[in-house]
Amino acid sequence: MAPTVVSASIGVLGPLVVKLGSLLNGQYGRLKGVRKEILALNLELSTINAAVQKYAMLEDPDIQVKQWISMVRELAYDIEDHIDKFIRRLGNSGRHGGFKESFRRIARSLKTLGSRHGISGQIEELKARIKHVKDLKNSYRLDDVSCSTSNHKSVDPRLSALFAEKAHLVGIDGPRDDLVKWMVEEGKNTTRKHRCVLSIVGFGGLGKTTLANQVYQKIEGDFDCRAFVSVSQKPDIKRIMKDVISQMSCKDGCIEGTTDNWDERRSITKLRELLKDKRYLIIIDDIWSTQAWNNVQCAFPENNYSSRIIITTRISDVAKSCCSCTTDRTYNIKALSDLHARELFFKRIFGSADGCPDMLKEVSDKILNKCGGLPLAIISISALLANKCTVKEEWEKVKRSIGHALEKHQTLEGVSTILSLSYNDLPPNLKTCLLYLSVFPEDCVISRNSLLRRWIAEGFVSEERGRSQYEVAESYFYELINKSMVQPVGEVSYDGKVRACKVHDMMLEIIISKSAEDNFVTVVGEGRTSLSNRHRVIRRLSVQYSDNELALALENEDLSHVRSLIVTAPGCIKHLPNLAKFEALRVLDFQGLDGLEQYDMNSVEKLFQLKYLSLMNTNISRLPLGIVMLSDLETLDFRGTFVEELPAGFGQLTKLQHLLAEKRTKIPSGIGNMSNLRDLGNLTYLSELSVYLNYGGYDFGSKCGGLDAYRMHEEKLLSSLHKLIGSCKLRSLSIYSSDSYSLKFLESWSMPSALQMFHMSTDYYFPNIPKWISPALTSLSSLNINLIELTEDGLRTLGELPALLDLILTLETGANKFTVQGIGFPSLKHLKICSGQGTYFVKGAMPKLEYLGLVFLPVGRNCGFYIGLAHLPCLKVVKIGFPPGCGTKPEFISATAAIKEEVHAHTNHPRFGIFYNWFNDMEMSKRATR
Repeated sequence: MAPTVVSASIGVLGPLVVKLGSLLNGQYGRLKGVRKEILALNLELSTINAAVQKYAMLEDPDIQVKQWISMVRELAYDIEDHIDKFIRRLGNSGRHGGFKESFRRIARSLKTLGSRHGISGQIEELKARIKHVKDLKNSYRLDDVSCSTSNHKSVDPRLSALFAEKAHLVGIDGPRDDLVKWMVEEGKNTTRKHRCVLSIVGFGGLGKTTLANQVYQKIEGDFDCRAFVSVSQKPDIKRIMKDVISQMSCKDGCIEGTTDNWDERRSITKLRELLKDKRYLIIIDDIWSTQAWNNVQCAFPENNYSSRIIITTRISDVAKSCCSCTTDRTYNIKALSDLHARELFFKRIFGSADGCPDMLKEVSDKILNKCGGLPLAIISISALLANKCTVKEEWEKVKRSIGHALEKHQTLEGVSTILSLSYNDLPPNLKTCLLYLSVFPEDCVISRNSLLRRWIAEGFVSEERGRSQYEVAESYFYELINKSMVQPVGEVSYDGKVRACKVHDMMLEIIISKSAEDNFVTVVGEGRTSLSNRHRVIRRLSVQYSDNELALALENEDLSHVRSLIVTAPGCIKHLPNLAKFEALRVLDFQGLDGLEQYDMNSVEKLFQLKYLSLMNTNISRLPLGIVMLSDLETLDFRGTFVEELPAGFGQLTKLQHLLAEKRTKIPSGIGNMSNLRDLGNLTYLSELSVYLNYGGYDFGSKCGGLDAYRMHEEKLLSSLHKLIGSCKLRSLSIYSSDSYSLKFLESWSMPSALQMFHMSTDYYFPNIPKWISPALTSLSSLNINLIELTEDGLRTLGELPALLDLILTLETGANKFTVQGIGFPSLKHLKICSGQGTYFVKGAMPKLEYLGLVFLPVGRNCGFYIGLAHLPCLKVVKIGFPPGCGTKPEFISATAAIKEEVHAHTNHPRFGIFYNWFNDMEMSKRATR
């Protein structure tokens, strides 16, 4: 089945075929003359698409095939751009009147559309290009030459790691000695001598093979039989088994030279026989799949002789699958520290760690920063510099041209090959999502949520078997982390999710190169692409550097086909052309851009296809009025700005799913009676909503302007919430307030069953657990709620929430301890309680709890400080807080000592911390989940 998402390699070809089919079934397909044109385009492109899909499956297509696919890709983009213009012009011609009148106007406009807009000539031009593409395929006989005819065989880039001299290695002693100690001592204190597996996992080029080999050399003398084999992406089991047997010092002499005719089954059987009563050490290098491990590991018996297997892999899931027993270990290899990286770099060039001249130290630091602690990159670039003059200008040239050198210079070929192995192993959808990261500058921390929304807006993701686009995009994100293509940033949250990622600088160079090859992203930065040398249309533009020359080039460039515009260069907004030139934009990102308030954004209303708009962390004070015309807009982010009010007519944005704003942002005009708040109910695609309630404008002592107006406020908000619930799209609701006026109106609210998060940050306390919190909320995973008191019934209700992972409770009263029984809370991992009540956990309570945060008030002296931490088997972190002005110093000391004693006695040895500004910490945790 042809893909229906946008692809880096073949562009919009798949979605275009689907779009043409939809037009045939819609009103345009019923118009005389139009149906014939659409049908002809659809048939031609469907045939071409089938051929492209066949060629896309080739591992190493011929250069002519690559060029032909490139022509098809650009053609598909241009056809879609023309169709979008065509539809928009027809739509504008028939906006007013009934259906029949609209139909007549469209039909009349078609008769003169060619002369008025040049559409006719454009369609004929596209037809000619389609014919040309088809003719080229036939004339060059691409089906006969689809595979590369190169006889060049590449050398295994890992070969040098097996023969690296120990004296030339840096930073390996610590990790090697740690693993050697584990390999030797694991199992010493048990009667059964298990076979243990060590998985070394990490990014390509970090030195996994080198580390495994060093461990192997250190302990090989302790084993009867040893072998070191590589598996690679396409494992040949027969060859691997033959290789292992050939290295066996314990092999029977009668099998020498007879293994050539053995099949996989016989090889595995013989190997098991050889090893059944031997202590063996096996290194299995470069495993790429769980299936490969399953096929190989069955040859190595569990023989109770303390045998050891070391595997290396780039993929976290593979590493985990190899370590299925509790006695096994997964080791995440780290990049070299700055100190070790510098030592390796200078030793390779100057022969000693302190041999670098002062004039080269600054540029050396910049080069090392780009290497990011990657030993392979450091070794390769140092080899390149060793042949250069020790002149600063020469080294600066190397620094600026590392990306180009990865492609062209033989010295860096190994780096490119190693990193490209990981890229080539990705399926097309993940390749596309990875290449998109080339729009971000070096060392950029990329927000997960923002990235997923961009992928969706670009059309890279489609729904899959009951999973939403966002869920599918999220799975792509974590798969890129799993395959070590991107690096997670920050701590993992309570729900096991990573909030952000970054791309290693060397991998970024690879994906920038591949993006340029497919004309996927054009990156303009210092030392990068020059627009004046381009011969192709720009599809996506990332501006990371700007000057007068670039400004002139942009002015003369056809920008009407640009689908994404990301501007990160400081001060470049003054050089940016008017938005009207970017008529095909789907994604517009001005995040953090200085001077945006001086840029004319009134033309934004002409970006009819815009789906993602970020103005985050800019100095704008109002949104452009034309934003309400963006009927396809799905994400609008203006957090960190000075915008305080949404423009009138905002409710027209019926496809908006993510509205990200500051708390102070008001609903449009009529804020006094909240009449326009009803518009929120029309945003039926909205999945996240944060509401800031400000009652400061109501005079509750006034007879006519206070209480009645406030109650009307409640009714309007509740009405909008009910509409959103009816859409079944709302996933997250946060309510903020600076005072304690009642939220009791929420008591009559029916919580949508799909809601995943409810947070409140206000001085209002519910009397007890609201009725809408019940086991029917099967998706609720995060709850932050204020209660006057938590009763046993309320605690039982919370414990019955099946998906609850994160719970923050703020309790107003309570003089006695409440006990968490050994039932309920089947999934809870993260718990914070701010209360005067003491807390006690009985055995079996909260079986999966990993994080516990408690605040102790003076009432603790009446309840005691023992809380039963020993009954929480998965506990990893314990934090306690002391609100300012509450309790005496001796009470703080007593509480801390009591908790510390419990923490130290726990078998998991959890981390322990104290917060003296507890409420700020609580607020930070609420923000972190937004």
